[in-house]
Amino acid sequence: MSLGRLICVPAAAFFLLGTRLPADESGHEGHDHGAEVEKLGTVDFPVSCSEAARKAFPRAAALLHSFAYGRAEQAFQEIVATDPSCAMGYWGVAMTRFHPIWAAGNPVAEPTAEDLRVGADAVRRAKASPLPTPRERDYVEGVEAYYKDAATLDHPARSAAFAEAMERLHQRQPQDREATIFYALALLGTALPTDKTYVTQRKAAEILNAVLPEAPDHPGVAHYLIHSMDYPPLAELGLPAARAYAKIAPSAPHALHMPSHIFTRLGLWDESIDSNIASAAAALRLVQKAHPGASSYDQLHALDYLEYAYLQTGRDADARRVAEEIGKVGALDVPQFAAAYALAAVPARYVLERRSWTEAAGLAVRPDSFPWSRFPQSEAMVHFARAVAFARSGNAAPARAALERLAELQKLVAQRKDAYWADQVEIQRRAAEAWVARQEGRNDEALALLRSAADLEDAGDKHAVTPGPVLPAREQLADLLEELGRSQAALEAFETVLKTSPGRYRSLLGAARTASRAGDRAKARAHYAALLAQCARSERPELSEARAFVAQAP
Repeated sequence: MSLGRLICVPAAAFFLLGTRLPADESGHEGHDHGAEVEKLGTVDFPVSCSEAARKAFPRAAALLHSFAYGRAEQAFQEIVATDPSCAMGYWGVAMTRFHPIWAAGNPVAEPTAEDLRVGADAVRRAKASPLPTPRERDYVEGVEAYYKDAATLDHPARSAAFAEAMERLHQRQPQDREATIFYALALLGTALPTDKTYVTQRKAAEILNAVLPEAPDHPGVAHYLIHSMDYPPLAELGLPAARAYAKIAPSAPHALHMPSHIFTRLGLWDESIDSNIASAAAALRLVQKAHPGASSYDQLHALDYLEYAYLQTGRDADARRVAEEIGKVGALDVPQFAAAYALAAVPARYVLERRSWTEAAGLAVRPDSFPWSRFPQSEAMVHFARAVAFARSGNAAPARAALERLAELQKLVAQRKDAYWADQVEIQRRAAEAWVARQEGRNDEALALLRSAADLEDAGDKHAVTPGPVLPAREQLADLLEELGRSQAALEAFETVLKTSPGRYRSLLGAARTASRAGDRAKARAHYAALLAQCARSERPELSEARAFVAQAP
C-alpha cells in the first residue's frame, strides 16, 4: 500500500478528535491551558516497577514524546527516587539527554558532554538494577547503543546504532506499541536534511500510521508524523496530525507549536499564528514557575515561527512587537541552539523582509550574555543582514566588513564538521557578496553568485529549527533579475520559490509585479489576489497596488 493511502486512512481517526475545546482568555480556540488539568495525551507503557512508579511512568513518557525534556527528566528522576530499583526509570533519564530529531544532521544540537555523562550514568544504573523482563532489557540495551561508544563514534554512527537496536526491539516485541513508536523516532533521528528522497521519513510515517488506529491520542504518533511530513512534497499529508496534536497534548508547549511546521509549509498563516501564540504563552508560564524572570527556548522557538507568519501576512505592527520581545530577552532556561537561532533570526527577518536597510544596518548580536561562540551559524544571520543592508544602500566598505565576518564564521562552522550549517552560512556569504558586486556595477558576477547561492540552498532542505531562511537565495536572485529588467526570468524564479514556500509575501508580490511587466495579466492578477487574500489585516502600501490591479477589467 502506498504512503498516501496509509496516511489517508488514519486521517479519519485524527478528525474524530476534533471536538471543540473552549477558547482561552486570549480568544484562541483549541487549547485548554487550565493549571488544574494537565493534558499530555494517552500513553500505555507498562513497566516492572513499584506501583507508584508504574502509575507515574506514562506521564513521564508522554512528556518525553513531546520533547519536554527538562520536565520529563524531572519526572523520571522522581520515579527512581520512589523506586531506586526501577531500571526503566533510569532508561527514561537517559532518553531525555538524547535528542534524536534535534541533532539529525545538526552537530550543533548534539548532546553536550554533560548530556553524555548523565545519559551514560543513567544507563549504568539501569543495567545495575533488576531487569525482570527481556523487553525491558531490550529497551535499556537500545539506549545503551547510543551512549556506550561516545568516546570513539560520532553522533550519526551512534544514532544509527540506536535505530538498529530499536528495530530489533520492534521485531522481538511487535505487540509493544511504545517500541514501535520509538523505532519510528529512531529512524527520524538518522534522516539527513540533504536527502530529497525522504525515504527514511516515509518509512517512519508508514510505521506510525500502522499504530495510529489503536492509539489516536498518543502524543508521539501525532508528533512524529508531523516531523515525518515536514517537507514540501509531503506536508499536505501531515495536516490531519498537525490539527490533532495540540488537542492531544495542550499542556506541552512543543505540542502547541509543532502543528505550525505543517501550517508554515502550506502557507496557512492564521493557523500558524494561533499555534505559536499559544505555544509561546504556555512556555512562558512554565518557565516563570521554574526560573522567574527568564525566557524559555520553547518560547523563543515559537516566536520565530510567529514572526515569520506575521511578516507573510503583512502584519508589521505585530511583527514589531515580537521583535521587541526578543530584544528584551536576558536570562534563558537553557541557552541551546533553538534559542540562539531565534535570537538572531527574528530581528533579521523583521528588517530584511520589510527592506528596512537602515534598521538592518544597525543590527547587533544580542544579548551580550548569550554564549554566541557556541553558535556561529546563528550569529552569521546578523552579519548577513548587515552586509545586505549596507550593500543595498550603497555603503560598500561596511558591507565588506560584514562579509569578512561572515567568511570567518563560515570557516569556523566548517571546521566543526557541521556541513549543513556551513553550507547555510556560505549561501548567505555568496548572496551578500552578490549585492556588493551589484552595488559596484558587476552585474554578471552578482548574478553568478546569487545563482550559485540559490542552487546550494535548493540542494538541501530547511532545518526544523527554522520556518525558512531569513531571506531565500532564489528570491534574492529574482529581485536582482527584476532590477536588471529580466522580468520573465524573475517571474520564473519567484514562482520557483512559491512551489516550496507557498504564501511567501515577497515572492507573491514579486511574481505579481514581474508577471505584469512580462505582459501576463492573468498570472499577475492571480498572484495579486493571493497576496490580498492572506493580507486582509495589513496596511502595507504595496497592497493598494494589488487592489488597484485586481479591480481592473481582465
